[in-house]
Amino acid sequence: MRPRAARRPVGDRCGASAVEFALVAPAFLALTIGSIYMAMLVFAYANLQSTAQEAARCASVRTAVCFDQTSVAAFANGRYRGLGVSPVFTYAIAPCGHRVTASGSLTLISGLPGAGGVSPFTVTACHP
Repeated sequence: MRPRAARRPVGDRCGASAVEFALVAPAFLALTIGSIYMAMLVFAYANLQSTAQEAARCASVRTAVCFDQTSVAAFANGRYRGLGVSPVFTYAIAPCGHRVTASGSLTLISGLPGAGGVSPFTVTACHP
């Protein structure tokens, strides 16, 4: 007599891979796209922070170039190289020194309802 597994037709397992793929693919795709968006957000934030620090240092050290709100904002806008963000730079003299505050937002687009949106962020840099 043959064992039960040997009598099973070969076609019984044909759809198993398709079902596993259908269960795993959406989660894998969402994780991949989420990782890409998170990397974009971290890159934009770090670039905005670096630009604010450069602008605060310019206002402190290079007073011929960065002498008021308009010139500091123009300097910072010329230095910013982030993606998908239109930053707004403000300059003020504070107790900590020359303070530059930058704010912007990154719009996240996804095909999933409720998964997109706008991620606002603000950074501040101060140089004595």
